[in-house]
Amino acid sequence: MDLLKHKYIVIEGPIGVGKTTLTRALARRFGARTVFEIVEENPFLENFYQDKNKFAFQTQLFFLLSRFKQQQDLFQQDLFSQMTVSDYLFAKDRIFASVTLDPNELGLYERIYEHLGPRVMKPDLVIYLQARQEVLLSRIRKRGREFERKFDAEYLAELSRTYNDFFHRYDETPLLVINTSDVDFEGSEKDIDELVRAIAATKAGTHYYQPMGTRI
Repeated sequence: MDLLKHKYIVIEGPIGVGKTTLTRALARRFGARTVFEIVEENPFLENFYQDKNKFAFQTQLFFLLSRFKQQQDLFQQDLFSQMTVSDYLFAKDRIFASVTLDPNELGLYERIYEHLGPRVMKPDLVIYLQARQEVLLSRIRKRGREFERKFDAEYLAELSRTYNDFFHRYDETPLLVINTSDVDFEGSEKDIDELVRAIAATKAGTHYYQPMGTRI
């Protein structure tokens, strides 16, 4: 199927929704280059989950700068020689910042972001994944990261609400919104086939896709 109009696809959504899984599945299908956000390399992250107020700014600033460097390194290459699929949108950093930072920290963060954001290339398509709260928590437990062992459900709920608000207003690129609560993109080629058709049909504006496949 011809997806040449979508040379750079980004997968987004809250923690545990399946961004990395879908990124890998689409990359396998199209022989695409992958870009994965730097998570476990963040030296402040484990402390953040233990004391969010104390370590939020350091954690967020590390993510912002490391993601910016990753984007710069990526697009010094020839973007158009190969399809690229990423498991994060650079602008997502502001979603987390708005949830975790106090007003003074957020003000400083925004001043830094204003210098970096315009220098990052926009994707051709953003796929926003949603899932029910209990599904997100189950998937977080399943992947078994030690620092997520006692994950804060209230934090996850606030993060999901902020994601929904962000993408409700989002209009910078074509957007495909998918509810993944009852689908396993890792385990079903049929689900991927159906999704690929939805991606190929997505042009300007916001589109919604409800998978009909694998129940989990």
